[in-house]
Amino acid sequence: MTSRWQPYREPLRTTILRTGMIAIVGGAVLARLWGGLVRWPMATLLALWPSFGGHWVEVWFLNWLRPRLSIERSAQVTARVGVWFVGGAGLAMGMGLTAMALAGLPQAHWPAWWLGGLVFVGIELVAHLTLQLRGQPSFYNGRG
Repeated sequence: MTSRWQPYREPLRTTILRTGMIAIVGGAVLARLWGGLVRWPMATLLALWPSFGGHWVEVWFLNWLRPRLSIERSAQVTARVGVWFVGGAGLAMGMGLTAMALAGLPQAHWPAWWLGGLVFVGIELVAHLTLQLRGQPSFYNGRG
């Protein structure tokens, strides 16, 4: 079990800028669906969970778990999708708790925990498809 993986490194400023912009745009979309511009700040805060938090889920996989796994493609794919699912479920629960604490939104209005995992897997697959189409290392080509 040898590892060929290099640790993922990115300046924190770059991470904050990229994930913050994603949260602002995602927050705008959510605010439009939820009733207008007045909800944009809260929607942006909630969108930070999958954008900024999701970045750290991916970094944890890349820098801690991936080097400890077999380099077999099937092991890497299974573990990564599993991490995305569990991480997404956790991030969704964080979003729900934040919404309950700051907006008084009752728990009954939030979907089941596992739905967050499925949605996050979908988000990651789309993000990695974008990387793949740009010729960069991604989940699809096994280099990222």
